[in-house]
Amino acid sequence: MNVKIENLTKVFPGRDRKSEGVTAVDEFTLDIPDGKLVCLLGPSGCGKSTLLYMISGLEHPTSGKIFFGEKDVTDIPPEKRGVGLVFQNYALYPHLTVRQIIKFPLENVKGEARLSKEDMEKRALEVAKLVQIDGLMDRKPGQMSGGQQQRVAIARALAKMPDVLLMDEPLSNLDARLRLHTREEIRRIQKETGITTIFVTHDQEEAMSISDMIVVMKDGILNQLGKPQEVYDDPVNLFVASFLGTPKINIFKGFVKNGGLYVGSDDKAEKILDVNGIDDRQVWIGIRPEGFEIAKDGKLTCSLKGVDVMGRDISVVCSHPADDEVIRAIISAENDVDRDAQTVRFNVKPHKTFIFDRETDERIRFS
Repeated sequence: MNVKIENLTKVFPGRDRKSEGVTAVDEFTLDIPDGKLVCLLGPSGCGKSTLLYMISGLEHPTSGKIFFGEKDVTDIPPEKRGVGLVFQNYALYPHLTVRQIIKFPLENVKGEARLSKEDMEKRALEVAKLVQIDGLMDRKPGQMSGGQQQRVAIARALAKMPDVLLMDEPLSNLDARLRLHTREEIRRIQKETGITTIFVTHDQEEAMSISDMIVVMKDGILNQLGKPQEVYDDPVNLFVASFLGTPKINIFKGFVKNGGLYVGSDDKAEKILDVNGIDDRQVWIGIRPEGFEIAKDGKLTCSLKGVDVMGRDISVVCSHPADDEVIRAIISAENDVDRDAQTVRFNVKPHKTFIFDRETDERIRFS
């Protein structure tokens, strides 16, 4: 089922008549293809959960439309939209067994769509096998691990055979190792079922690894949409570039002058690249950690703070007056770094270097 969102806006009223309302989602338009897993990614308060709840029907938009296929579902109640919803806190009934929890939404179906008891049992077992908890059907939530409880919540959502599966920060309560395993399982389940899935997260690594497409949000506005690697390699503005990547991108103050890109803001500024076709101006310069190449005669000089060996890679920790934070450069472990040196010099890779306008934060492209 493809999902189409047109100019969707949600304004929450102020606390009193004098207070202005809060715009959580602002003129949001998005097309989600059938059978894809799409991540809504952004910091806390960016409107991603509000958008998900409007798609589910739990929140009603101030304006705009939501379509499932060709059907306008904007004013249709949640129970009639054909969605499955997995919450952050799982919301499992502690007094019911896994079997009863999975069957619960099926037992609430009325009319001709209601299944027989035999078919409910069959459906519950099918989805339990899909999420690999069929051996736990008689356990209650208190007898299960966090990862197992998460699988029960997913099975309950899948039992209705929804057209769209919605997941709101479903892995945030799990430890790091279990989170990694569970997200792999979610991806497997989504591929096997082919259900269009919308997954909300603030974890950019999670979004990069699990999704077909990423929607990067800020202040209720869609900043960029694309395949994970494409968004990482080709950010449209400073916010997107800064939000994606671990370690995060290194941001320097700089300027463009006579076709040269300079790091710094005074007579001691260093020219690191030739950038044709850009007018002279003040800019932000973003360099991915993997965009540095160590060189004795490198064009960028930094103060060396330390060297962290990570196996096949080395993290060179340094600083520069044009960057307010610590710089991390990831280079191959085959490089020899003098740990006792005061400075370290780099050349930078053009395709890992981004230029942003100092006033608007928008990307400036160069050849």
